[in-house]
Amino acid sequence: MNRKYFISSLVASGAVLSTLKGWANLSIKEDAGKVKIPSYLKPGDTIGITSPAGSISLENILPAVQLIQGWGFKTEIGLTIGKKDFTFGGTDEQRREDLQKMLDNPSLKAIMCARGGYGIVRIIDQLNFDEFIKHPKWLIGFSDVTVLHTHINQNFGIATIHSKMCNSFPKEWVKAEPIQISTILSIKQALTGENLKYTAPVSLSNRSGRGEGLLIGGNLSIIASNSGTKSDLNTQGKILFLEDTGEYLYNLDRMFWNLKRTDKLAHLAGLIIGGFSVKPDDPDEIFGKSIYEIVMEKVKDYNYPVCFDFPVGHQRDNFALKCGSKHVLEVGTEGSTLSSFH
Repeated sequence: MNRKYFISSLVASGAVLSTLKGWANLSIKEDAGKVKIPSYLKPGDTIGITSPAGSISLENILPAVQLIQGWGFKTEIGLTIGKKDFTFGGTDEQRREDLQKMLDNPSLKAIMCARGGYGIVRIIDQLNFDEFIKHPKWLIGFSDVTVLHTHINQNFGIATIHSKMCNSFPKEWVKAEPIQISTILSIKQALTGENLKYTAPVSLSNRSGRGEGLLIGGNLSIIASNSGTKSDLNTQGKILFLEDTGEYLYNLDRMFWNLKRTDKLAHLAGLIIGGFSVKPDDPDEIFGKSIYEIVMEKVKDYNYPVCFDFPVGHQRDNFALKCGSKHVLEVGTEGSTLSSFH
């Protein structure tokens, strides 16, 4: 187990209301009353696997299928697995139809996206969630899947799981590194209803404090591009987590300005900054600010806790997070912890 981070069961105590501001308390209580938690999985339940974004072969998802079945679950492989339309896992219509079929199928208890990439925004407005609302199930994935997380959390108040996908499962479990094993097992723990606690190391840029609220977030690029759409997030009274990969610092700065100018940073219960792998500046275009400076510049006028270097994102230490469910974030001199209540 990586010593910096650990995952463990946590017995939920009574909910502690945020003391940040009176309006935040009201927002949290109202949102908590609207939260819908899909049924947790039991042995024999079925998980559908589909690829609504980039393409992936059947061979590349087999390690995930075998391990999921080893956990006692059944799997249903979608028709998009093995399909390829340029970079996509099939045409827009094929990907929409495959995901729609799984959303509508009450016998499925979870849907795992096989990989990220790009493409869900091309089909999100053509999806019908009526049957999904009647029979909620866990939607699993990250990166481009952030479109689904934000859309479902914002419009329907149904919890989802932000985590690794099939393409991140190790080919040989017995040879996997401890951190790989821990992150993959966190998916099972989230699916089966364990209350989770994650830790992050001390960062000099952290801002201490405690916040309670619904956890929302995901990929920064996706969240910024969702502004003004049906998939946009209401962040008031929430704990927001963000991650991204392969972006220039100036572009990250621009996206954080988007969050600030749209008031998404103004009324948070807490802010979590996960992994940010950055493209090197061009030699004659040095930006001059780190990701830590970019973030703290945008939140200096607010007083909620801020945590950096959290184990989520396009990296090996990418643990499962239950979006849309109640969490407590505590940031102190010895590091940070994020605890779930569902």
